[in-house]
Amino acid sequence: MESADFQDINEAKANMDHIYNQRDPRAYFRELKKLNYSIPDTALPIFRKIIEQVRQKEGDTVHVLDLGCSYGVNAALLKHDLSMEELYTHWGATDLDVTDAQEITARDKEYFNNLENPENIEVVGLDLAENAISFAEDVGLLDDGLAMNLETGRLSAQASEIISSTDLVTSTGCVGYVTEKTFDNILPAVMAGRSPWVANFVLRMFPFDVIEETLADRGYVTEKLEGQTFLQRRFESEDEKEQALDQLRDQGIDPMRAEADGNLVAEFYLSRPKKDVDEMSIEDLLVA
Repeated sequence: MESADFQDINEAKANMDHIYNQRDPRAYFRELKKLNYSIPDTALPIFRKIIEQVRQKEGDTVHVLDLGCSYGVNAALLKHDLSMEELYTHWGATDLDVTDAQEITARDKEYFNNLENPENIEVVGLDLAENAISFAEDVGLLDDGLAMNLETGRLSAQASEIISSTDLVTSTGCVGYVTEKTFDNILPAVMAGRSPWVANFVLRMFPFDVIEETLADRGYVTEKLEGQTFLQRRFESEDEKEQALDQLRDQGIDPMRAEADGNLVAEFYLSRPKKDVDEMSIEDLLVA
């Protein structure tokens, strides 16, 4: 399947563009809470185990490149051991007394700065959403942010330098919006002198084979964590559900009970150099 087919698959999903790139995350998080958006929570234990292994190989500070980072959600969980429920409480409140963007940013910067015992993790975020990236940088969740479209553009020399220290590439739902083109763009930069691990949570309706082939061309072996799936969120509507189920069936994939019951479901793929895979399988690494 070529990446162009992803556009057709995406048409089955609810469009949240109108709230994805606002000056602050409150509207976006109120909507996500309605849909029980939970994939960063369910991904967190997996990422923690991987980061522990990466830290043993690369040193104390782990440098993460988070694709589709939005407002720095994964960074908040990874750095500060927060949960989605805590972020919903903080960002999803219905209290809109504070409306000035600078005041909201200042409040959030103080909130995250005052959290105890941050993890020794640095996160660079990549996303199309300029406002979301800017917010996450300003409040300190992202150490650097790259607002760019690597599906149509190229990685600049400055951006290449920023991501050159990457130890781990992560995503929790952006595959489908990004394709092998984005990975083909970032791989030369992140592989400058190293071979970072690549960890992707991918909705079952999106084939991963072309991205896997792109990674294989760079010497990576991709393993899927068999027997485990991860809820991303509830379907927004019955129409979204039926379109998603049709997409699965069209690809010869039987919908799972969780999908039939009304949830988008993701699977986990870990791509590593062959020598790392030979040393420890994905099951030995993650199933304990």
